[in-house]
Amino acid sequence: MPELDATVICCRACPRLVEWREEAGRVKRRAFQEWEYWARPVPGFGPPDAVLAVVGLAPAAHGGNRTGRIFTGDPSGDVLYAALYEVGLASQPSSTHRGDGLVLHGVRITVPVHCAPPQNRPTTAERDTCRPWLARELQLLRPSLRAVVVLGGFAWQALMPVLSAAGWQLPRPRPAFGHGTEVRLPAGTGGGRELQVLGCYHPSQRNVSTKTVTPAMIRDVLRRGARIAGL
Repeated sequence: MPELDATVICCRACPRLVEWREEAGRVKRRAFQEWEYWARPVPGFGPPDAVLAVVGLAPAAHGGNRTGRIFTGDPSGDVLYAALYEVGLASQPSSTHRGDGLVLHGVRITVPVHCAPPQNRPTTAERDTCRPWLARELQLLRPSLRAVVVLGGFAWQALMPVLSAAGWQLPRPRPAFGHGTEVRLPAGTGGGRELQVLGCYHPSQRNVSTKTVTPAMIRDVLRRGARIAGL
């Protein structure tokens, strides 16, 4: 896993994303003028033998693209890490930068698109170009992985073909995303265990402000995923 993470951060496969992430690092937001932005692809974060995975969308231009850690330094991350802490899956309730001491317990956070996209909207071509990174990460996690919490419809759609390619058996038709949706995937080929996939609305600032999703709703799904994973 460390080798994968080290390779991910060198990727320059999507010209639009490379230009955007680096421009954000040059222009910066006023509140972060003193920061030296990461401005590279952001790798997954958490132990290489995690039993639970959390899959989001992509780094925020002034969040993970600034700090170098996924879901760190932006409102979505504030909600997610607080929920992880309250459920017992994180050592502290917030994450501000790499090296801040945060440790995740049995859970690894990753994304289908590792570079910050303009307006937080990667294209389908960018999603597909980035897919091999997620596929390899899940292959490495497969011996231990028991459950996945998927944050939002984009991540759900991106993840399903990756799980199928990794050997888990998907039902037909493929299950649709929904908050609280649970899908059991038999182990299929390649060893490993069966996998439980859980849907959760993304903790975006908009979703939280409109109460489409609340911290309590996120905690409930994480707690359910942790229970399934044996945490």
